[in-house]
Amino acid sequence: MDITQEILEKCARDDRKAVKCLYEHCFEALMPVCYRYHINEEDARSSFNLGFIKILKSLKTISGDFNFGGWSKRIMINTLIDEYRKVKNYNSHVTSKETDRELEFTSSSHDNEGESNMGYELIMKLVMGLPEFTSKVFQLYVIDGYNHREIGELLDMSEGTSKWHLSTARKALREKLDEIENTNKRLVV
Repeated sequence: MDITQEILEKCARDDRKAVKCLYEHCFEALMPVCYRYHINEEDARSSFNLGFIKILKSLKTISGDFNFGGWSKRIMINTLIDEYRKVKNYNSHVTSKETDRELEFTSSSHDNEGESNMGYELIMKLVMGLPEFTSKVFQLYVIDGYNHREIGELLDMSEGTSKWHLSTARKALREKLDEIENTNKRLVV
């Protein structure tokens, strides 16, 4: 089901049926984004609801045709980042291991047969197993398409730190995938 301009206009006028229709559409399209940023379903749903409220409020200020899918996804991601910042500020005891040796790691791409045979759920489980900042940077850069400058602004870090977190994520994921691939090879033999 596509969201028409008529439904969006009705939502801006607080038409309950149109809002329900929009909610169902957004739930299907945007909940996977929320699941990527939260470990449990409760937190993902809570963030989705906050984001949906922002989408509804913002509809009243938008006029004319626009790409609703991209616009709503951007609002949802910004909401997720805002929620993350609140939690990060509340839990200010996050430790960072940015030693000189760790900053020297650079990412280099290579084909890994294990990666191509992995399911989405397993890959996301591995990503969620990374340290919190590293996981967020990886998701924002690789999955959501943000650049390092934007990530730095969103997460209050420098571009270099964002690049370091991405490099660290790639290295850690590569090691985990190689480990899984080696385990699978041993099981086959």
